[in-house]
Amino acid sequence: IEGGAIEVDGRGTLMSRSCCLPTRSPTQSLETLSTELAELFGLRQAIWLEHGELEGDDTDAHIDTLARFLPQGRIVYQHCDDPDDSHYHELALMAGELAAMRDADGKPYQLFALPWPEATFNAAGDRLPLGYANFLICNNHLLLPTYDVPQDTAAIECLRAAAPDFTVVPINCRALVEQYGSLHCATMQIPR
Repeated sequence: IEGGAIEVDGRGTLMSRSCCLPTRSPTQSLETLSTELAELFGLRQAIWLEHGELEGDDTDAHIDTLARFLPQGRIVYQHCDDPDDSHYHELALMAGELAAMRDADGKPYQLFALPWPEATFNAAGDRLPLGYANFLICNNHLLLPTYDVPQDTAAIECLRAAAPDFTVVPINCRALVEQYGSLHCATMQIPR
């Protein structure tokens, strides 16, 4: 399992995409995967989102590009407010799934919608998978990917509201997204 494929809230719930992990274990059902992940991580539930495809994504829809847990029962998620954008329908369906989610104690999450960055293309004309959910938390800092687009400012404000205990540090990740990843995707374990 790649790190970006799963998201845990630290209180017994794992969130992932139903199309992501099954491609890594094609002989196992979601129910079997849920049971195995619960045993491995000490979970009480696994929630599998059905929607949220991003053009240009090459990860089979890693959750870290779409929706992320924050402390105090919060979720920030990638939202699209442009009905003419090809992502609008899928992300609206995902928002509905998130609104219906309950934590392991049956409580709803507080949702924060991240702004939708304008369509950006590489030199070959392919749409890049820009998004603000691919942030990284380090101690008391939340490192936020930005892309030198007008929506960066609104993303910073959204994360400041959703994560008031963290210092939001914007980092231009345009070079990373040109390689089809962003900030969280680029982080790896540090060897001993």
